Amino acid sequence: MLFDSPSTFGRAFRILSFGESHGPAVGVVIDGVKPGLTFDLDEIQKEMDRRRPGQSDLVTPRSEGDRVQVLSGVFEGRTTGHPIALVVFNENQKSADYQAITELFRPGHADLTFDRKYGLRDPRGGGRSSGRETLARVAAGAWAKQQLAAVGITIRGFNREIAGIEGRRVDWDFVERNPLRVADPEVFEAQKSAVELARSEGDSVGGVAEVWIEGLPIGLGDPTFAKLDGLLAYAMMSIGAVKGVEIGSGFASARKRGSENNDPLTPGGPGKNDAGGTLGGISTGAPIQVRLAVKPTSSITQTQQTITKAGEAAEISTKGRHDPCIAPRIVPVAESMAALVIYDTYLTQQELRSGSLAPLAEWDWGAFRPAGEPAAEL
Repeated sequence: MLFDSPSTFGRAFRILSFGESHGPAVGVVIDGVKPGLTFDLDEIQKEMDRRRPGQSDLVTPRSEGDRVQVLSGVFEGRTTGHPIALVVFNENQKSADYQAITELFRPGHADLTFDRKYGLRDPRGGGRSSGRETLARVAAGAWAKQQLAAVGITIRGFNREIAGIEGRRVDWDFVERNPLRVADPEVFEAQKSAVELARSEGDSVGGVAEVWIEGLPIGLGDPTFAKLDGLLAYAMMSIGAVKGVEIGSGFASARKRGSENNDPLTPGGPGKNDAGGTLGGISTGAPIQVRLAVKPTSSITQTQQTITKAGEAAEISTKGRHDPCIAPRIVPVAESMAALVIYDTYLTQQELRSGSLAPLAEWDWGAFRPAGEPAAEL
């Protein structure tokens, strides 16, 4: 099964996320790990640092070190074959910021649905619905990325668009050198100004994140309910702020004819990638390009209309420390979710047909362009 409970994910490689935004800690239990594998905590911490709050004045100022600790499953730098428990203790909660909204439902949040579903809710930062839960995904995904890198599979991401301002270039060296994690230096200042303007007006903006998965073998993913593109879409949509997912040419394919959209098969490779790296839900070996629609941060200080727990009309202005644009911190989360899917399908394929995971050698994927990108950008 893809999941056994609302807090688990994966089949051959499984994770269980736990903890709340304003509770003692947030963490993850990783199962399905073979013994004797190298466990590099420093590399995991690097990914955690990319996600953590307080990185710049364009994200929430909540100051959290997000130092990950290993509770089990690792001995002398290697996995033991037993469940790995990773935990991050919360250090800088300000629960008093939420006292005024204990009887109010915040627009755009899960307050109303959580209250009606469970009969109670944790108003402190949203509890389990908080974006802070994603640090568990990043901790597990960071380790999965290490395992994939060892077999030549790389996963990296950036923000294609911020506040409706779209970048046209992909400069990978620029991505981690700017606070928005955008890839086009030419539009960065305009994107930054849009975020700053929204923040000054007590508002927020959204964006479009993009994840590239390269170096894939042929054969990942299974027909019907475990298609690789379906698993990736499910994984990305499980991220709280994501409202849409597009793979390959995505919605543009609906406006083409079949003669335009089909990727021709030749001895040298298709030459284009409208299919997005999968055929029949199984990886072709081509790069996979996933785009995510990231909504504006729901927590804004502007006065909004809402209702109380009793259903009465009310007004609300959300206090606290919030991101004027959550897209920069979504990127490492999206990369991690992609890594969890790819590593899980990699292990699943090994169980099905060991030794089958190799690229089609005569096809030159290195010169292959993802949909909409010139070859020179790769």
